Amino acid sequence: MKKPFLQASALVLTVALLPATTSALSAVDANTYREMEQFMSVFDRVRNDYVDQVDDADLIKGAIDGMLGSLDPHSSFLDARDFENLRTQTDGNYGGLGLSVTMEDGAVKVIAPFKDTPADKAGVKAGDYITHINGELIYGGTLDEAVEEMRGKPGTPIELTIVRPGRDKPFDVSMNRAIIDLKPVTWEIKDQVGVISLNSFSADVGADVKAAITGIEKSLGKKPLGYILDMRSNPGGLLDEAVAVSDVFLTRGEIVSQRGRKKSDIERYFAKTGDAANGLPVIVLIDAGSASASEIVAGALQDHHRGLVMGERSFGKGSVQTLLPLSNTSALRLTTARYYTPSGKSVQEGGIEPDIIVPQLSDPDYKTRPKFREADLRRHLINEIKLEDGVLEEDTKEDPRFTATSEELEKQGVKDFQMHYALQTLSRLGPEGMRVAINKATKKAVTKKPATAKN
Repeated sequence: MKKPFLQASALVLTVALLPATTSALSAVDANTYREMEQFMSVFDRVRNDYVDQVDDADLIKGAIDGMLGSLDPHSSFLDARDFENLRTQTDGNYGGLGLSVTMEDGAVKVIAPFKDTPADKAGVKAGDYITHINGELIYGGTLDEAVEEMRGKPGTPIELTIVRPGRDKPFDVSMNRAIIDLKPVTWEIKDQVGVISLNSFSADVGADVKAAITGIEKSLGKKPLGYILDMRSNPGGLLDEAVAVSDVFLTRGEIVSQRGRKKSDIERYFAKTGDAANGLPVIVLIDAGSASASEIVAGALQDHHRGLVMGERSFGKGSVQTLLPLSNTSALRLTTARYYTPSGKSVQEGGIEPDIIVPQLSDPDYKTRPKFREADLRRHLINEIKLEDGVLEEDTKEDPRFTATSEELEKQGVKDFQMHYALQTLSRLGPEGMRVAINKATKKAVTKKPATAKN
C-alpha cells in the first residue's frame, strides 16, 4: 500500500510503507554497467589497500549515502539506528529537547523547535546552528550522534552553544531535558475565538481537529466568533492527514494533487460534503517553519477562499516522500512526487504567500535573523516556474503598518504578536466582516477545472 508523507526534517518522520520493488537490471545500459564495474574496482581497492582495515558494511552504506546525497535533500537511507530514532520520535515519549534539526556542511541546523518544549522555552529558534553540547564541539560529526547527545534522562541539564545568523557572537543556552510528549493538536479559547494549534500531522489529526471544534463550542456554550488554525513551526507529516484537516473546513472541490515522474502518475484528493466549522471564518497562521502538510492545508483553504492566511511565507517544501522497506531494519526514503494546490500551484521553493504578511514583532531577533527555507537547502528541487530572489525575501522588507518594538509589546503584555493580530482581526471584523475580508484578500480563486502542471 502506497502511503506518502511530507516532512521538512529527516529526523521527524511519520512511517509510510510501500512494498519493495525489484530492480530491472535489464533496463541498465552498457555505460552504466561500466560505471558499476568501476565502482566495484574502487570498493575492492579500498577494502584491500586502505591504511586501516575497514568494514564492508560501512563502505557500502557510505556509497549508498553518497548516491542519495546527489538527489534532493529529503531522500535518504535509513539503517537500524535511524529506525530507532523514527520509533522514538513517533512514540513521542523520550527524554529530549523538542527540536527538529538537519545537517548542513557538518553543522547541526535547527529547522524549528516544537511548541512548549525545553528548546522552545529556552529561546532556540529556526535557523540557529548548534556548535557545542555541554562545551564539546560537535561540528563534523553525524546528525544521529548529535541527536543522541541531546537526548537523555528527563530532568538532566544540558547546555547548547548557538550560532545565530545576525548576531556577532555565539551564546550558550541552558535547559533541562524533558519527556517530549508531542500532542499534535491542542485547543483553547481566547476572546471568544477558538484557537486550534497543530504541531504535526500524525495519525488521526483530522479527527482531533474536528474534536477540537466540538470541544470549543461545548466549552463556550455557543459558536465562537471564528477559528484560528495555528500551524506555525509545523514541519508536516502524513499527506492523508493534511487532506483530512482541510476537509474539516471544506465541503467540496479538490484539496491537493500529487504528480510523479510520468504524466499518468497523478493522484487527486477531494473534500467530502460537510463543514465541521459551519462556515465560521478561519484565520490560518503560518511562518517560515510551516512546511509540507501545513502548506497543503494553508493552500487549500486559501485557494477555496475558506480562510485568511496570515503570518510569514511558509517553508516551501512541495515534494512527497515514500518509505520503501529494503529489509526488516532498513529502508529507502525517496522523493516520489510533487504536490500542487487546488489552483495548480506548486509551493516548492516559493511556499505559501500569506494574504496578510504579519511579522513576529514580539521576537527581538525577527529583523536580523534570516529565514531558513527549502530554497536554502542544497540540491532542493527547482520550481517549474522560476522564482525571483526578491519574491523569496520580500517578508524581510519593512512594513510601515508594523512599527512596535518587542520591548514595547512586552510592556503591553503581548508575547505573541502574530496571534495577537489574528485575534484582533477576528474580534474587530466579526464573522460577516471576516467573510468579506477573506474574499477580498485571497488572491486566486479555484477554477472549475484545476490548472495542469508540467510533469
